[in-house]
Amino acid sequence: MQQLQFTKEALPDSVSTDFHNLNKLSEQQYVNLTEIIFRYLLEPKETDRFLRQLSAFATENGMSPGPLRELVKSVLLLSNGALKSGLSADQVKTDLITLGLNEDKASHFSNQWKVHHPVLSRLAVGQTLMVNQLVDMEWKFGVTAGSSELQKVGSIFLQLKLVIRKGNSTENVYMELTLPQFYNFLHEMERAKASLDCFS
Repeated sequence: MQQLQFTKEALPDSVSTDFHNLNKLSEQQYVNLTEIIFRYLLEPKETDRFLRQLSAFATENGMSPGPLRELVKSVLLLSNGALKSGLSADQVKTDLITLGLNEDKASHFSNQWKVHHPVLSRLAVGQTLMVNQLVDMEWKFGVTAGSSELQKVGSIFLQLKLVIRKGNSTENVYMELTLPQFYNFLHEMERAKASLDCFS
């Protein structure tokens, strides 16, 4: 199998089998199932409703709920991986075809991805920020006055203390950076801020 874009890890064969099995659905069944999946991706807290809709879909279409859930799990695996990797609709389509989904069904899914991607990205960023929220930061600059390594004497360093909220508790994270590392860190923070500004 050629390299997938949504993950660098090797996937179990069952994932590819699940995407091949999606080809067995009629066009209308596939459209309905895709709608259920995207509704769940847009409202991930609605797990009970999602499971009820899957059971109803299985009953209406004479399918076993267990295999249907496994199949949907594979689609969610790809969707979440694609979100984390920031894949475009075309890249998602390429991965779907690589996994064995036919062209028409891959096109339908990637079109839905294109429509819903901005909201899904915003949700993903929101969840990430809520999980690891930066509450406070302290820093100190220093100059190395003495060291067993001569080239380190006179070098500038920065000590950071980050206070991060994880759920209901806070955690202190300490870092010591050289000046080049600090500038690199600053550059990454500016890039992250620019990305966030695109969503607001």
